[in-house]
Amino acid sequence: MTTFAFKNNKNSDRLDKIILKFHPEYTRAQIQKWIKANQVCVNQQIINKTGYRILTNDLIEVTVTKREPLHATAQKLPLNIIYEDDDVLVVNKPQGMVVHPSAGHPDGTLVNAILYHTQIQSKDAIRPGIVHRIDKDTSGLLMVAKSELAQESLSAQIKAKTNLRDYLAIVHNPFEEKEGTIEAPIGRDPNERKRQAVIATGKSAITHFQVQENFTKFALVKCRLETGRTHQIRVHLQYIGHPVAGDPLYGPRHTLSGAGQFLHAQTLGFRHPRTGQWLEFHVDPPQIFQTTLNNLRTNEKGNL
Repeated sequence: MTTFAFKNNKNSDRLDKIILKFHPEYTRAQIQKWIKANQVCVNQQIINKTGYRILTNDLIEVTVTKREPLHATAQKLPLNIIYEDDDVLVVNKPQGMVVHPSAGHPDGTLVNAILYHTQIQSKDAIRPGIVHRIDKDTSGLLMVAKSELAQESLSAQIKAKTNLRDYLAIVHNPFEEKEGTIEAPIGRDPNERKRQAVIATGKSAITHFQVQENFTKFALVKCRLETGRTHQIRVHLQYIGHPVAGDPLYGPRHTLSGAGQFLHAQTLGFRHPRTGQWLEFHVDPPQIFQTTLNNLRTNEKGNL
């Protein structure tokens, strides 16, 4: 058994939500189980009601069973393969799928699907072959290293910023400019553990963008990553006043069709680790993205 404790320095909220804010690596369902099992104390008193109101400066203690180390296992799951050889695998990740296992998502991830499909030469038990990630609610292209040579080469290309990663997003508010560069450091939001934010102490982050179409209340924009910080495009677009439509963390809660986050990794380019040949792949956004975009275009014509 292990216990972690913390003092609430946030506003008043439900007990389960407060624990989740401080420890987003756990799921809300798991936290609620602990509360109901008398494993949570508030100010040294056991509380077994998930909706118990926590106040600022309340001391919260959670006792949990020590977790076994995570280990990714093979699972038969749908896998949309765009390209594959002995060294490299390129897949089109669906919206809603987590890339690799974590405490909150021990299975059902892209890595579980990849391990069922092929063998990966990697010492990493949780993220075998993963050299970059895209968020759960983002769809699109992801490259996977199948060999140690590929792992080293692809990682080096990302570090040297010589690979190509273009994203397509539907965002709030039309742009005045046609293109631009957002250069603003990103780090963990000091007020919300789940979020990243533009902060002075953050790591260097650069995003280039080109506006594809403007609508009355939205816009279609292409973003090119120069760096690859956590949530980078989402944070940068929100920072300049154009949050991604449907973004659960950085945008308005209910937008457009309510079909999730409209961010898609459309283009991926890199040099093959073994041959040195430049490879470039493109995939269209999922159907809901395209349908929503067509609806925006139709509505604009109707308003002319």
